[in-house]
Amino acid sequence: MILNRLLFSPVSVAGLAGRVVENRVFGLLRGVLLMVSATLVMVPVTQAATVDDVMAAGKSKIGAAKASQQRVDTIADETDELFQNFKQVNKQIEGLQVYNAQLEAQLADQRQTITDLEQSIENATLMERQITPLTLKMIDALEQFVSLDLPFLREERRDRIARLQANQSRSDLSSAEKFRQVLEAYKIESEYGARIDSYRDTVTVDGQPREVTLLRVGRIALIYQTPDQRITAAWDQRSRSWQVLDSGDYRSAVAEGIRMARKRAAVDMLQLPIPAPEMVQ
Repeated sequence: MILNRLLFSPVSVAGLAGRVVENRVFGLLRGVLLMVSATLVMVPVTQAATVDDVMAAGKSKIGAAKASQQRVDTIADETDELFQNFKQVNKQIEGLQVYNAQLEAQLADQRQTITDLEQSIENATLMERQITPLTLKMIDALEQFVSLDLPFLREERRDRIARLQANQSRSDLSSAEKFRQVLEAYKIESEYGARIDSYRDTVTVDGQPREVTLLRVGRIALIYQTPDQRITAAWDQRSRSWQVLDSGDYRSAVAEGIRMARKRAAVDMLQLPIPAPEMVQ
């Protein structure tokens, strides 16, 4: 409004020259004012555009930082998982090393065992050729021993020897098994000498077979007694015959010994006819 007043106020002819000068001045002022006005109008628009750009750039940076942090977290998780896997694999490797060392020791022992077995097989082949003659000799010796021993359990002992002799021809039995059976027979014979036993058998009394009760005390005494206890006799190894005993001296003792052998009485001292040992020539 001030400009309008200045530009359109009435002037005199006399001041025309001055008006021309004024018009130029006012023209210059108008241009300056228009430029200032345009500048004042453009400042808020430029500032608004700059703030939006800054906000957008900030959001972009925040998003980029968030994405970068997520990538960092992901890499950190993967790294931690790889580290845990690495430790687990290391433990497995340590366990495998210990296990392999143990296997090596076992393999060394097995190799030594194989060597020993190979040597034993070679020795067994030699021993097998020698064990059969030894077994036969032992059976013959056992048969001779039984024939010279006290005549107790004759049938049982002879049958055992007969089985041993028959088994020597069997192809389904190994030499080791045949030898084991002979050793078992020897063991049974050895146990007879450490036991007291009583059983019924038939012996010849006065030329007639008669059932009697025998009492065996190891291999030092073999005595029989008739069921009515009237006859008591002991085996005489020197004469290889039965010798009738005085019933008054040994009848009760033998009867008590039979009860002990059958576990019907407590073990106690007995007065029995024991022959004196023979001197070896």
